[in-house]
Amino acid sequence: MYSSLRNYPDRLCYLSEIRSDNIYGVSVTVRDWDPINNFAKAIASNTYVEEAWSANFNGVFKANTVLDQISKNGAIIGSASIATRYNAEAKFLRAFYYFDLVRYFGKVPVVQTPVTPAEATTIPRSAVAGVYKLIIADLQFAIANLPASYTGVDVGRATKYAAEGLLAQVYMARSGPTYGIEGPGLGLSEWSLALPLLQDIINSNLFALNTNYANIFAYSNQSPVPAGNKEAVFDVMYQSGLSGSASLYGADFVWQLTPNGYFLSLKDTKSNGSLEIIPVSNDLATSYATGDLRKAATIYTAGYTQAGSTENRPFFKKWVDITKIPTASRFDWGINYIAMRYTDILLLKAECVLNGAPGSTATDVDAVVNTIRTRAGLTVPLVGVTLDQLLDERRKEFANEGLRWFDLQRSGKLLTIMNAWKTKDDAQGKVNTIIPGYVVYPVPQSQLDAAPGLYTQNIGY
Repeated sequence: MYSSLRNYPDRLCYLSEIRSDNIYGVSVTVRDWDPINNFAKAIASNTYVEEAWSANFNGVFKANTVLDQISKNGAIIGSASIATRYNAEAKFLRAFYYFDLVRYFGKVPVVQTPVTPAEATTIPRSAVAGVYKLIIADLQFAIANLPASYTGVDVGRATKYAAEGLLAQVYMARSGPTYGIEGPGLGLSEWSLALPLLQDIINSNLFALNTNYANIFAYSNQSPVPAGNKEAVFDVMYQSGLSGSASLYGADFVWQLTPNGYFLSLKDTKSNGSLEIIPVSNDLATSYATGDLRKAATIYTAGYTQAGSTENRPFFKKWVDITKIPTASRFDWGINYIAMRYTDILLLKAECVLNGAPGSTATDVDAVVNTIRTRAGLTVPLVGVTLDQLLDERRKEFANEGLRWFDLQRSGKLLTIMNAWKTKDDAQGKVNTIIPGYVVYPVPQSQLDAAPGLYTQNIGY
């Protein structure tokens, strides 16, 4: 079940970062990411769109298989408590994959048992509310039955607090506007349901802000050594250096948004990066205040020369440490992906308060935002932080971490912000006007072809 998380960070690179105003991904030779960046209409057969559907449903199938087998043969486990925990882990992961699906595609089929390929072609897409019903039930079960933490080889498994954080995000996504489509937002204003879940994570005292922003992403600060990364509420775990299996267990998300030319300029022929540079947008690159340490930790701006050609456009490199380039395979970087980090928990709570959940704007919003800005080297505090300011701080804090598109969805400002960005940054005139249907992606063409007439394509595609 956990192995289906492997490409989750890569998916965030292409379907969240590149889709957002953080990147202007227009290539010389048209690459698979160009139509994602450009809001092209005909992307139902796009590699990244197809992968998001198939990989997540593969994870759902694995979770359903585990749940089914425990129901039928759970006595083999020999421990009722372990069987219950495995059930809870399976439901957490099923919810995780379904939440990914609903944010990318809106309506999707709800499948709670293992099905054959033939059976799958008879199951229609469920309304978004029905998908959320399963996600919420799964996460409530996970919260009630998962431990607070693990030790030893079990570190990295889903915990109660990971489930609480995910459920809080679910309620917040449901609180976002509908944009007039069947997408992740239902306009339900459930901020007060999300807040106590976030507060419970904070009150656990198991997590803490790292005092050094760059160290959050340091290879020496990854779970499970020495005591784990205190910023990490939930990691996608990787392990490098496994002889004969490196391509299965190491990470490759590190270089997905870092150009291959950069690695070649270092005389490194093993790492591979993106086939062409995928530049950080001018809008993002110029948004950091002077002295903001997050920019240097996130964006490479020094330029590089390869094969006599100099490239000066900025690109993301938050996860790249050139002293840790793997020797065996470009798929074997030894760093975890923080899928849920503590800074996000604090800022999500601030967002809930600004949207009317109980709390103090001075303590729960301003103080938190200023603590995070102080860590970033910014000495001028903000007073009376607004939702727009919070969204801006989140953009700079989590750039290259795949949160931007979902933040825009939830904010209700996606169309306004993205069309304003198009006007500012689309120097080549490649980006189409962003319409409500583009808040989600199309149903993959392979799924439409597998059972003609079963699914209706999302509007706008």
